Order: sequence, then structure tokens, then C-alpha cells
Amino acid sequence: MKQNNWVNVFFLIPVLFAFTMIIVIPFLFGLYYSMTDWNGVRMVVNFVGLRNFANLFSAPDFLYSFLITIAFTLINVILVNIVSFALSLIVTSNVKFRNFYRAGFFVPYLIGGIVLGYIWQFILNNIFLSVGDTLAIEFLQTSFLSRSESVIWAMSAVNTWQYAGYVMLIYVAAIQSIPASLMEAANVDGAPYLTRIFHILIPMMANAFTISLFLTLTNSFKQFDMNFTLTNGGPATRFMDVPVKASQLLAMNIFNTATANRMAEAQAKAVVLFVALVVVALVQVSINKKKEVEM
Repeated sequence: MKQNNWVNVFFLIPVLFAFTMIIVIPFLFGLYYSMTDWNGVRMVVNFVGLRNFANLFSAPDFLYSFLITIAFTLINVILVNIVSFALSLIVTSNVKFRNFYRAGFFVPYLIGGIVLGYIWQFILNNIFLSVGDTLAIEFLQTSFLSRSESVIWAMSAVNTWQYAGYVMLIYVAAIQSIPASLMEAANVDGAPYLTRIFHILIPMMANAFTISLFLTLTNSFKQFDMNFTLTNGGPATRFMDVPVKASQLLAMNIFNTATANRMAEAQAKAVVLFVALVVVALVQVSINKKKEVEM
């Protein structure tokens, strides 16, 4: 039966219309406003060209947020994927109640970032401190969220606790797609467990690693809700001899700029975040795809 291309186009029109109205047009408007002096209130704006972008890279708060977001992303990509892979090995083994564990590890992902932040804020600021005072454990007597050197690690631990169960399912699906005969044959030949993992399992899961790294990378770069409720950007620290918020990630920096009625500046920051995220994601996927071919 001959396919009618006009029918295909007709069915694509609603999707293309929605994509254009929700994604393309707002993006173009945002790009335009990033080159104006719009404050979000007055309707008349003046075109200022690339002045907003030039000012960003001399602003200590933006530079710090950009750098701390990169650090947060690197920590998360490593932690989330290591923990997720370890959990996937547990729930695909012969351990008892593995289906119960699989569901239990996934449950934290169902908790919204706003609720998650408030829950862990209470745990870190109250329960941990009580344990530290009761047992006289010095490093628990001060909240991890109140120290500039530990707050990013605390945020990464919370993010890993939430997100690891979701990424685990991607690894589980990849492991289950690998023929069991390969692992059994290697076991019969006397290959140790770690050898089987690094020389058989991981190479055959290359596609799953590409997807998981992409998801964790983009999720970390765009992190906002947990950052907002867990730390609200605090505590204070100094960068380039200027006081800044130690845990204010880039998305929250954009939000705070916008709520201060500096809409054009916030939009310029959002464009920079978009470009950085696209570049990093494309590089990561390209590198992983090449490794898939090599494997």
C-alpha cells in the first residue's frame, strides 16, 4: 500500500504547532530580550546588543555559580552512576527479595525535589546534629549545609539518593538484555567476578552508559528545586573578594536575578546556560558513541 506523505504531514501539524508555540517562539523571544534592557515591568525596551553577555563574565556571583555548577555536575555524574551501577548488580543477582530492593531503591525518585529538599534539610540540620551531640561526634555537631566546603557534597549526596534508583533501572534493563550464557561461560572458564564485570558486562552496556551519563549531566546542570529548598543558595562565602552564596547553582542564580526585576540579565544567563548545556551534552554523547563503536 502506497504511503501518503500528506497524511503524515497532517498528523505532524499538531505536534509541530505545539513545539513551535511552547519551545521555538519563547526561545526566540528570550534570545531577543537577552539583548535588551528589559526589567520585566515596562513594555518599552532598548536594544543593547551583547552588553548583558559581556557583563556576565565580570560578575563574581555568576562566575562562581557557573564554576560551582560544573563541580556539582562532575560530582553527581560520578556518584550517581557508580551507585546506580552497584545497585543494578545487586538487584540482578540471586539475592533474596531483589524485586523488593528494586522497588525500594526507585521510591526516592518519586519524591518531588521541593519535598525532598525540606526532608533532607530537617535530617541534616536536626537529626544529624542531635546524633552528633548525643554521641559527641565532632564533625556531626555542625550542619553540612552551613559549611561552604561541605555543602556541595551534601547536595550531591541528596541528589544521588534521589536519582540513583531511576538510573539503576536503565542499567538493569541493559544487564537483562545481555545473554546469560556469556557470563556463565566466563564463569565456567574461571574468570573472577570483577573480570566478568569489566571485560564482559560493562563493554556490552556501553549504550546504557551513554544514556545514563547524558541524563545525569543534564539533570545536574539544570538543578533548581532541591537547591532552592535544601540550601536556598547558602551559606555565604567569598569569591574574587566579593561575598557570594556558596551553593547557589546556575539555575538558582538565574531565578534570583529574574526575581530582582533584572529580566534581561537573567535571560542572558539562561542563554549561556542553554549553550553550555548543549555543548557539554553533545561532546559527552559524541565521546560515548565513539567508545560504543570501539567496544
